[in-house]
Amino acid sequence: MFIETETTPNPATIKFLPGRQVMPAGTREFTSPEDAQASPLAEALFDLGDVTGVFFGSDFVSVTAAPGVEWHALRPQVVSILLDHFVSEAPLFAGGDASGFSVPAEDEDFGDDPADADIVAQIKDLIESRVRPAVANDGGDIVYRGFREGIVYLSMQGACSGCPSSSATLKHGIESLLKHYVPEVSEVRAA
Repeated sequence: MFIETETTPNPATIKFLPGRQVMPAGTREFTSPEDAQASPLAEALFDLGDVTGVFFGSDFVSVTAAPGVEWHALRPQVVSILLDHFVSEAPLFAGGDASGFSVPAEDEDFGDDPADADIVAQIKDLIESRVRPAVANDGGDIVYRGFREGIVYLSMQGACSGCPSSSATLKHGIESLLKHYVPEVSEVRAA
């Protein structure tokens, strides 16, 4: 088995591609060793001591290194853990699957006005079809959190969380796209 690596716009994060499916549906982000206890793989990566974030995408794992950590030393350790996991076909989550995990509803943070249902549907469709694939290419994900008074609230995950260019991506890329197709959108903010 060979695991490819790709750099991301976030210099602290590298995207690892095992050449097989990682998550059958959705994504999962771990931002602390306590969160990582839900996944033996994420826990093993955090146990390296130099990892501050792990993100599972459909066919990749993004790993974020602590400030000051050099990837030339950490990369082989991460690849070794990933190889052991995927070659052994160990389960991704404790208990074998992701059942039992509570994930907040997409619009739970800001609540949408039922009168805006058509607008919200357009926004979600654009995010799903145009934005998420591009963000996944960079080793992350974007999650819709709400629409209120012309403002779309989004949450960046994985390599995109904490990336120096994430504010520019939100403001100049995603905001421009949404404003173009959905005139009711006046602004995009990070949730």
